[in-house]
Amino acid sequence: MIRFGHSTILYFLWLIPALAVLYWYLQKNQNKLMEKFAGTKLHKVIFPERSLFKSAIKFGVFLFALTLLILAVANPQIGTKIEDVKQVGIDVYILLDVSRSMAAEDIKPSRLEKARFEIAKLIQKLEGDRIGLIVFSGQAFVQFPLTSDYSAANLFLNAVDFNSVPQPGTNIGSALELALKSFRYDDGTKKAIVVITDGEDHEGNIDGAINEANSKDVAIYAIGFGSQSGTPIPMYNESGAQVGYKKDGEGHIVLTKLDEATLKTITEKGNGKYYRGSNTEDELDNIYNDLAKIQESEYGSKKVTEYEDRFYYLLFPAIFLLIAEFMMTSKRTKWLDKFEKMRKGEIR
Repeated sequence: MIRFGHSTILYFLWLIPALAVLYWYLQKNQNKLMEKFAGTKLHKVIFPERSLFKSAIKFGVFLFALTLLILAVANPQIGTKIEDVKQVGIDVYILLDVSRSMAAEDIKPSRLEKARFEIAKLIQKLEGDRIGLIVFSGQAFVQFPLTSDYSAANLFLNAVDFNSVPQPGTNIGSALELALKSFRYDDGTKKAIVVITDGEDHEGNIDGAINEANSKDVAIYAIGFGSQSGTPIPMYNESGAQVGYKKDGEGHIVLTKLDEATLKTITEKGNGKYYRGSNTEDELDNIYNDLAKIQESEYGSKKVTEYEDRFYYLLFPAIFLLIAEFMMTSKRTKWLDKFEKMRKGEIR
């Protein structure tokens, strides 16, 4: 099995046909200028040492060497060992509230930023488990499906903000339903859902989603961010400066409160556990410890291949050809002249 360690370098192979076309164009223009300067019959008299055929060979050697050099830099690798590795773990969907109330700063630096920080730390601790992320406010969307590619998961997590879901609200029921639909139930893995929200203005059929989760043996955990007394929601302009607080239609400052009772009910009915968010504690770390107690199940096998670099097979010939091309001249030689005449049919 062959692969390239730096496959993006292969895009430079487009230089080869581009340089070939450029060479042909320049040679064509040069021949036209020479014909204007003197007739074709006089070329051998005026330029006795000039060989177009040898110049083409010299340029061809350069292009071939350049091709080998690009392939060498791309680092071709040959697989030397293949083995089956069992993949075990659990499936976890994190449901992240991205409604505007999550901008409140009773949890520093804000509810949403603290939640993203904890999710990133959880991803770092997962080993073999598959994780997915669903963002929700008035609607729910899959930010990334279940994956064990934690680097990609972090990349998609960094893209989450308040614009990820345009519809306002906090539709926890819709997010739960989407997570339950997104699980695969034919692999026998244990499954869990972690809801991170302030729980305020909840919508959707939460009871129906909880009943479905129980029927499919999916545990539901929750982290509630915010204060029960209420806090204003800061508003910022495009430059990042605060311009005030969110107000209702009558001009009153809106206070967002943590609906702890709803989240406790969800986790109690969903066979999970509720955690109160704070500025200092890592609540997702506690949930990870709970998840680690769930019996892991095998969900497939993955063929892992060890690769060894083989770039030198191409690098050394490329260097040799470049040296040879540098030492070649464009002067006429007898054997190439004879070969060129044979090619043109002048000698049989």
